[in-house]
Amino acid sequence: MTQLNTTAQDSPKNELSRSLKGRHLTMISIGGIIGAGLFVSSSTSIIAGGPASFISYAICGMLILLVMRMLGEMTTSLPHVRSFTEFARAGLGEGAGFVIGWLYWYFWVLVVPVEAIAGAKILQHWFPTFSPLEIGVALMSVMTCVNLMSARSYAEFEFWFASIKVAAIIAFIAIAASYAFGWTSPHGATFGNLVDHGGFTPHGWIAVLAAVPTVFFAMTGAEITTIAAAESAQPGRAVARMSTTVILRILVFYVISLFLIVSVTPWNMVRSGESPFTLALNTMHVPWAGNIMSVIILTAVLSCLNSAFYVSSRVMFLLADRGDAPQALVKLNARRVPVGSVLVGAVAGFLGIIAATEAPQVVFDFLVSSSGAVIVFVYMTICVAQIALRRKREREGLPAPAVRMWLFPYLSIAAIAAMAGVLIAMAFTPGLQRDFYVSCVTLVVAVLAYFIVNRLRRPRRVSPTAT
Repeated sequence: MTQLNTTAQDSPKNELSRSLKGRHLTMISIGGIIGAGLFVSSSTSIIAGGPASFISYAICGMLILLVMRMLGEMTTSLPHVRSFTEFARAGLGEGAGFVIGWLYWYFWVLVVPVEAIAGAKILQHWFPTFSPLEIGVALMSVMTCVNLMSARSYAEFEFWFASIKVAAIIAFIAIAASYAFGWTSPHGATFGNLVDHGGFTPHGWIAVLAAVPTVFFAMTGAEITTIAAAESAQPGRAVARMSTTVILRILVFYVISLFLIVSVTPWNMVRSGESPFTLALNTMHVPWAGNIMSVIILTAVLSCLNSAFYVSSRVMFLLADRGDAPQALVKLNARRVPVGSVLVGAVAGFLGIIAATEAPQVVFDFLVSSSGAVIVFVYMTICVAQIALRRKREREGLPAPAVRMWLFPYLSIAAIAAMAGVLIAMAFTPGLQRDFYVSCVTLVVAVLAYFIVNRLRRPRRVSPTAT
């Protein structure tokens, strides 16, 4: 698992389409970062950290930036690699490629039913005659059709979904900034909310740092660009561009919006599970705030559902192409879509919805918990692979790549250490302990699966027989 391997540099035997444009990749990158975690789950971090909660997002933003920079370097070094999970194969060997590929697929294929159920619950408020199961099945059917049509169909949907989210956040920042500075507020500037209700850090700086693991999961998804870029004309250049601009988007969309929320409204008025954006809009007396945010949150949910469907199918396709999944999943239709891989994601989504709405809830909750820390395992392995690939390049005397990791290897090691800190925090945080330990079981299962599959793939020794 630790032997360097460059087979992942080779182009896949089955070429996907090259139909995605620059505007698609830009919005896919943004859409991967902005999800319901910003609009709803941010309430948890605000309650935990108080007004200083936006610093938790800034810390995670810097960590995501380091990961994306490493991905930018590896993409320019190995332009033929079609998924960021395959960098683990290139740097750390076949075993790492198998394990990380399957873990990443597992993470996203579970996101499919989670987001479908979330979307169904929102839509049920508007269509109460339908059950969440019926609405969830309808959403899954629509997304299945979209992803079976073509990569361009997915990209167009994601482009418009992401555009709505971006427009909403920009509008919110403009309205909230005007209110916070006192230009539209009847009582003048409201920045006093940052210190007037128990101080800037009412629960101490430890609470701000303790919120980082929760925030980290909300901000993952920027790496989706590396997978979608494989279906563009110039994947290496596209990923390099995305890796250098992602931090600006995180700062604008997460840090500034969270900072303005705790500036506009007292942090202790935020309620867990309720959108702090809705609370801020109501505080500023914006009409129809609840309905507006419901539409935006639904857009974010559908965007994430669409992306999860796409990513899980492409990762499964690559696993099959490398011989780590059934070869039948490699087949492409006339529009260069891996139909079998898409249908696998569809089946998983439908089963997940049924399990969550009809079967005992404990089953679905266990599945979701089993992927809780998986994305951290994946990111850490990719960072280790970047160090290995860079060292190998230096040993071979190859020129430096066009995009290089800053202060190598110190920042690469710092990123790994920070993610190890996230895992340690999960292990000692009561609300996250179950996710951590069940995810460790998932990791062990994936490693054991590799050894079993690898053993079965070895040619059997035929003992000589006398003739």
